[in-house]
Amino acid sequence: MTDSTRTDATTTGDATSGGRPLIRALASGVPGLDTVLGGGLPESSFNVIAGAPGTGKTTLALQILFANASAERPALYFTMLGESVIKLLRYQQHFTFFRPELVGSTVHVRSVSADMLNGEFVAVLARITADVERFQPSVVIVDSFVSIDAGGAGHFGAGRFSSSISSSSSELGRPGAMGLEEFIQRLALQLTTWEVTSFLLGVYAEAHLRYPMFTVADGVLWLTQATDRNSVVRKLQVTKVRGRAHLPGLHTFRMTDAGVQIFPRIPEQQRDRTPGRPRGAMRLPTGVPGLDALMGGGIPAGDAMMIAGPTGAGKTTIGMQFVADGLRRGEPCVVAVFEEYPEDYLARMVTLGVDTDAAVRAGLLTVSYLRPLDLSVDETLAEILEAVRQHGATRVVLDSLSGFEVALAPTFREDFRESLYRLVGALTAAAVTVLMTHEAVGALPDVGFTGARVSFITDDIVVLRYVEIAGALRKVLAVVKMRRSQHSDEFWTYNITPAGAVVGEPLTGYHGIQTGIPDRRREAAWPAPAGLTDRETGVLDALTRLGQGTPDAVAAQLAAPGDAVVRAFARLVALGYVVPLDSPGDGGGREHRPVVLAAERPREHPAEP
Repeated sequence: MTDSTRTDATTTGDATSGGRPLIRALASGVPGLDTVLGGGLPESSFNVIAGAPGTGKTTLALQILFANASAERPALYFTMLGESVIKLLRYQQHFTFFRPELVGSTVHVRSVSADMLNGEFVAVLARITADVERFQPSVVIVDSFVSIDAGGAGHFGAGRFSSSISSSSSELGRPGAMGLEEFIQRLALQLTTWEVTSFLLGVYAEAHLRYPMFTVADGVLWLTQATDRNSVVRKLQVTKVRGRAHLPGLHTFRMTDAGVQIFPRIPEQQRDRTPGRPRGAMRLPTGVPGLDALMGGGIPAGDAMMIAGPTGAGKTTIGMQFVADGLRRGEPCVVAVFEEYPEDYLARMVTLGVDTDAAVRAGLLTVSYLRPLDLSVDETLAEILEAVRQHGATRVVLDSLSGFEVALAPTFREDFRESLYRLVGALTAAAVTVLMTHEAVGALPDVGFTGARVSFITDDIVVLRYVEIAGALRKVLAVVKMRRSQHSDEFWTYNITPAGAVVGEPLTGYHGIQTGIPDRRREAAWPAPAGLTDRETGVLDALTRLGQGTPDAVAAQLAAPGDAVVRAFARLVALGYVVPLDSPGDGGGREHRPVVLAAERPREHPAEP
């Protein structure tokens, strides 16, 4: 390319920062890639796209090519030893980014496979140079060196075509001859000097990073795919981009009919937090009658709240009521469901008096179904955030975290707690109030949850439980955590009605509620006498409630060791608080009754020896 045709983008830039020229960025046309690259592709940069066969190198490169080709600045695509031109076009035309009408006019595809196989590297380089000079392209792609470099870690001449390459290398003594390694180095240098955005595709490993092309490259993108049990996960890593603060780490991507879509890792979110009133300055009603009062006035706006409880306790119903309340107030809501289909979820909301069809048509309600078994957290966040930004949603429901964990690919379950933390942080940073449901069987929300404690991720926690009272199951709830606000510390009964969950009365007069079998508290028959231990006082109170009974019966009621209760009975008999009855049995099987008349109470109570 002659100097007269070069752009000034890399020397003067389209903008300056503090007097320094900025390199113009090209949009890649690949969703998510510009974010990973730190703002797009640096114009006139030379890039290497590396990866194993089938990772998506060709598709990614062509997607970039079609996004940047124009009549003024066409694009060139050279195939080396990979697919033939006909085969390449046959398969790539099925992607929606592929525009067949541009092929031959704006997009030019050239094959140099014959010269490459014959070792005519000088001719190959001359042909590439001539086409670049002729078409003045904006993008040049050279694809690929997979067949040449598939087997060699020490030099470029290994692989299944090594025999033909070696035979041509024996002619290096003739004028103008060039070896393969020299050819690739010269090609890489040429691509860096032309004022075009260029890409070199090939199969390389970490051992190849010492090769000169990686040194002169302005950008290096690695594509990988890994199989874990029954799922396949594709990832992209940008190891180098000159002049850009790119996002480090591995980023998941997916191949769809539209081509490659990249899901950037959720970055640190504090810098993106939506400015405005401090968190908790306003409260959002839950839509559950009686619950807001227990929480100090509702959910603080921008909080992450967890509803934890066993199957059938009403977690999904409470989430629906939270959404229904938002819809009544004209607040857009997004629901991500992992355990049932959207139509089933919407049908259940109708029973709560919500016109879901109207809400969906108005853009106030979005229900996303996310149930494949190879999801990544970043992919999930991308879909949820897209819906939040598109509709301006202020409420998000994740139903449920247990289903979310199962929907993830095994690779991502290993760091589920970290991923969930980043997911919730990204949503609350966007001033969204998040309600999550979680399947929990134990007394605490972390019990049985993926082996890791996750309560620290949430701001507010409401626990739902079943308890057995008088042989019947009752539902109770408790607010166990509320940041920045006062809340009730009692257990409250609640019922699931056709209109949703309704909080009832506090469950007072019981102890042992968290055991699931609470026992009603009763006042002792008389004040605890001085000189009795707590154990003896408890045994006396239990026997008083029974009227009469054996030490074994009292031990069963108190869930206490039998021998300890027998010793307590012996001391109560010695003090005159309990009298044995004339009944068969000894030790723990003999009937006793308490002495309840004041006249029968002893006046003095010697201390326990």
